[in-house]
Amino acid sequence: MTEKHKWRHLCTLFKLAEMGAYKRTAKISTEYLADKIGISQQTASRYLIELERDGWIRRIITVEGCLIKITDSGTKELQKLYSNLRFIFETPYPPSITLEGTVFTGLGEGAYYLLKDHYRKQFIEKLGFDPFPGTLNLKLTGDYDLRTHIELDAYPAIEIQGFKNKDRTFGLVKCFPATVANRVRGAVVSALRSHYDISVIEIVAPVCLRKRLNLEDGKKVKVEILACP
Repeated sequence: MTEKHKWRHLCTLFKLAEMGAYKRTAKISTEYLADKIGISQQTASRYLIELERDGWIRRIITVEGCLIKITDSGTKELQKLYSNLRFIFETPYPPSITLEGTVFTGLGEGAYYLLKDHYRKQFIEKLGFDPFPGTLNLKLTGDYDLRTHIELDAYPAIEIQGFKNKDRTFGLVKCFPATVANRVRGAVVSALRSHYDISVIEIVAPVCLRKRLNLEDGKKVKVEILACP
């Protein structure tokens, strides 16, 4: 199911719940449903067929109209929507923010740190992927992106704990799950000790982002950063 179809189905399911099909079986004609949603009767009929096919409703067609009851699967989808809306309205930060930056060649330190076993094991355990040994570096230039990046520091983060060896101390790394260019899952990383200022974000992913997304220096990239639960 595409995202477009899912949202269409959720809207229809919400209206069915409003009309009483949530806790009991409701008699609802396609004409009445169409008027409620603002679509044609033919389209409303198709939506009901799709909802039944996906297991979100049960229906019995009668002469007077459809007898419709939202199933447990449909109820779970509405509960997910409810939880997401609660998160948006009841938390002090939005569920995601999007930053845009320009690709540039960094200092090359990302690979050195990511290859450290103590860090790498935590990335695999806490982020769910084995990071490619290197970061994608983006330079933020817009006022909005710079301000928003500063605000990110107040967000809850996944913490990669630091450690010591005989030579030096390696500091804490904060991680924020992210989606790069709307295609690749990864994480924005922020080291407690960094050579970069607030205008730079570093991104790790299970693949080489430059190759996967065909990126060269100077290319602009959008990154959606997700709030941690």
